[in-house]
Amino acid sequence: MGAGHAHGRLYRAGDSIVHRLPPQCKLVAVVAFTLVVVATDRERFPAFAGYAALLIVVAAVAGIRPPFILRRMTVELPFVLFAVALPFLSPGPRVEVLGVWLSVDGLLAGWNILAKATLGVVASILLAATTEPRILLLGAARLRLPQLMVQIAMFMLRYADVIVEEMRRMKVARESRAFAARNLKQVPVIARSAGALFIRSYERGERVHLAMLSRGYTGTFPVIDDISASRWQWGIAGTLPLTALAILAGSLL
Repeated sequence: MGAGHAHGRLYRAGDSIVHRLPPQCKLVAVVAFTLVVVATDRERFPAFAGYAALLIVVAAVAGIRPPFILRRMTVELPFVLFAVALPFLSPGPRVEVLGVWLSVDGLLAGWNILAKATLGVVASILLAATTEPRILLLGAARLRLPQLMVQIAMFMLRYADVIVEEMRRMKVARESRAFAARNLKQVPVIARSAGALFIRSYERGERVHLAMLSRGYTGTFPVIDDISASRWQWGIAGTLPLTALAILAGSLL
């Protein structure tokens, strides 16, 4: 597979042991860690503290600073809002907190959503921050994920910036003709622009496909990067989920 876009907003180049791990090892580690987190009972508060400490250690080893992580955690804002609303909306026994009566079940349910979503999001951010998107997709292919899914993701990665740039040019063209989206009357213009963008993207996709066929494309990309993993690297990556599993087992005692 050829080089893709850097997407520096997510990836942070580095030379830490986390950066050097093969992508398939990190993918399996993050998925296994997330499964352990999801399987943890919501009232095992020390276990969640242990999981958070694990991610802090990984971030420190990888050299990923807290502000970088916090800025990208805004993706979980809908989960946060839902979790905050649950103590007010849920029925059942209530408890007074700072002069406000809140549902006990709602507090636990909100904590469950907030804790697990936050840990999963932070683990995903660390994965994306220490692995180039193109290499991450190569790791997915190495794990024998469906080839079609991997190729679709690769094309999305390659051409997302192209589509965004096309949208920018169309926006400039509208504004140069004194267009301004101030009210609902402009909705038809926006809708026609979206349709035109879809047609242009479809036509570009056809041209790209024909160009690939003319260069010998047979349904799979040639892999030119060596991303094989040794037992030692699998062992390093397995430290995260295995430690999380040990924390869960310890909380059950």
